[in-house]
Amino acid sequence: MNSQLNRRDFLRNSAFGGAAICASASAKGAPAKKMWRGVNLGGWLALEKWIAPDVYAGSDAPDEYTLCETLAKRAAADRLRKHRETWITEADFKWIADRGLNAVRLPVGYGILEENPPFVQGVETLDLAFKLAKQNSLGVLLDLHGAPGSQNGNDHSGRAGKLGWHTSPDNVAHTVKIIEGLAAHCAKYDNLIGLELLNEPRWDVPMDILKPYCQDAYHAARQHLAKDKVAIVLHDGFRPLEWQNFMKEPEYNNVMLDSHLYQCFTEDDRKHDIHAIVEIAGLEWKRQLDKMQSELWPIVGEWSCALDPASLRGLEGFAREAAIRAYADAQLISFETSHGWFYWSYKIASGGAWSFRDSVNRGYLPHQYNGNSLV
Repeated sequence: MNSQLNRRDFLRNSAFGGAAICASASAKGAPAKKMWRGVNLGGWLALEKWIAPDVYAGSDAPDEYTLCETLAKRAAADRLRKHRETWITEADFKWIADRGLNAVRLPVGYGILEENPPFVQGVETLDLAFKLAKQNSLGVLLDLHGAPGSQNGNDHSGRAGKLGWHTSPDNVAHTVKIIEGLAAHCAKYDNLIGLELLNEPRWDVPMDILKPYCQDAYHAARQHLAKDKVAIVLHDGFRPLEWQNFMKEPEYNNVMLDSHLYQCFTEDDRKHDIHAIVEIAGLEWKRQLDKMQSELWPIVGEWSCALDPASLRGLEGFAREAAIRAYADAQLISFETSHGWFYWSYKIASGGAWSFRDSVNRGYLPHQYNGNSLV
């Protein structure tokens, strides 16, 4: 046990420290920024059935929209209220802070503030999240996880199925309004460190729609959020190197680009053994982040230790555990050269490598971090 702790301490104090120094200076000469090190509070204010299946008990609904639609209005409100009161609590924020992390990424659906039936509003829980984060010296990156019409057709957008966000100018305009509402409501919180304009617009959402949306949403948010206090975060739309010369100073300030990096979803991922997986995480992703760094501040808003079983083929017992730890360490060394990272997700009902908390307890991830308070 002591040898493992010494290895983790060495990694954190040497490799992490050196990487953080690299991340503190932009290629464009921007001032140093504090690293964001945190977790996503997934499945709380934007439901995902695989993360928290109990809230779907007795229903075959695939997503939050359908769940709320099929339940009576009062029943839906009661069920989500119970879930929101119990899924993430004050003790969870304390646990996160006790690990030395300094931030959380908070995914919310587009019905969290304004009336958007059949979704159940959740302003009380949103406000509680900021309060509990503040009590534990945690910054909050607020992330619009789902938009009208769905920006990716996945359940985490609120409604699975058709990709319809970008096909309707009304949907896009409505999303700008939602962003302004979130900015206006949350501007009072001094631990708001960033507002992410749209989570994971799919790779085939046209850039000539996505980029103007980002510009319009930026200006809507900046009416309420100070440029020196709150970052505006863009997701890369799975095209991390197609944002050159976009939203630059002096018209735009404190803009960051979010990339989500996983190796468990594609056929190519399944073909790679653990040696190739670790090489990609430690070298290719570092190169990608370096290229992004030359234009906008990059963050890794989602990542995990999860791998397809095929990538761990032939590995059992200690060798399997060592492989997962190596993958985690390779990722962290690369991500520490960005402006910050957020593990997906803080907890999963079934545990395992998708759960930050479980991964820490299993020794896949360091037990302690040096996040340096943001608030």
